[in-house]
Amino acid sequence: MREVRHRNSVNQVALFGWATGALWCGMYTSQYPETISHLVLLNGLYGGSTEHAMLGHGSSGEDPQHPGRFNEKAVGAYSTADAHSLMARWDASIPEPDKSLWRDPAVAQAYQEAALTSDPSSSSRHPASLRAPNGALEDSFYQAIGRRLYDGSSILGSVLIVRSENDFWSRPQDSETLASHLSAAKQVTILTIPQATHFVHLDRAEKGRATLVNAVLDFLAK
Repeated sequence: MREVRHRNSVNQVALFGWATGALWCGMYTSQYPETISHLVLLNGLYGGSTEHAMLGHGSSGEDPQHPGRFNEKAVGAYSTADAHSLMARWDASIPEPDKSLWRDPAVAQAYQEAALTSDPSSSSRHPASLRAPNGALEDSFYQAIGRRLYDGSSILGSVLIVRSENDFWSRPQDSETLASHLSAAKQVTILTIPQATHFVHLDRAEKGRATLVNAVLDFLAK
């Protein structure tokens, strides 16, 4: 971030984070609040509840011998995903048999290609697959059981919290709890996008992407 500010000759920048990226952007901003003017968090966790449908207590990520502890040994350091498995969660979240009605096939293909290209070793496996560090899962596990990894009250800039109504990752309690903790923030706005999926920024404009983009542009303009 220091390099970004130096390269653009500015003291502050705006951050946009999605899912685990929202967690990390929020954490960074809480540690270096004077460097961030605007913070946009899309479908991020914040330890707003002790219950989660797919993470946390009772999940494969919990150590059965030590409830409430992430199972590092079982989960391992990396996960792998090929082009097909990358689409599984996205497919499941779209309430249409024909997924092209909800997302542009060209965007889906670009998403797959960009993800695989991010790992230089992806082509060495068959089928081609990317390796994803599982540290992100550990961070998310603790947020999912209500253990917050940063303190929202340290954030000073303007904050836009966006959540897709049909998101499988974040919970309404995450948005509500974070908003209540942003006591020092210059401005706090919560937006829930009706019927939108976890991948709203990649879906078709009329499926929530236009609402998201317009909200972010308006927020940054202010």
